[in-house]
Amino acid sequence: MNLMNTLQIPTTKLDLFIRSVEISSYLPGRVRLHSKQLAGNPALEVEVQAQLGAFPEIASVETSTVTGSILIKYDPAVLRKNAELRKVEEYIMTHAKRR
Repeated sequence: MNLMNTLQIPTTKLDLFIRSVEISSYLPGRVRLHSKQLAGNPALEVEVQAQLGAFPEIASVETSTVTGSILIKYDPAVLRKNAELRKVEEYIMTHAKRR
């Protein structure tokens, strides 16, 4: 087993990003994140939209600088073909808030 995976150390920009936000909810195909840094920060909103929107496996990204919310919608079967995104989804599944 890879030591980096065992320690869960971020190894990519996407990995680092997902660990910097609160994972509010997860359903296969729909993830809601919250970022305190996004609230009131339109420049960061543009960057988040561009970075996440660059993945063809992600159907849509909705952001709000009022609430700091990021809503990501995707087809799970399509997303899971991308190893990096599959790894991020697995992280999200295990770290989403339980309600």
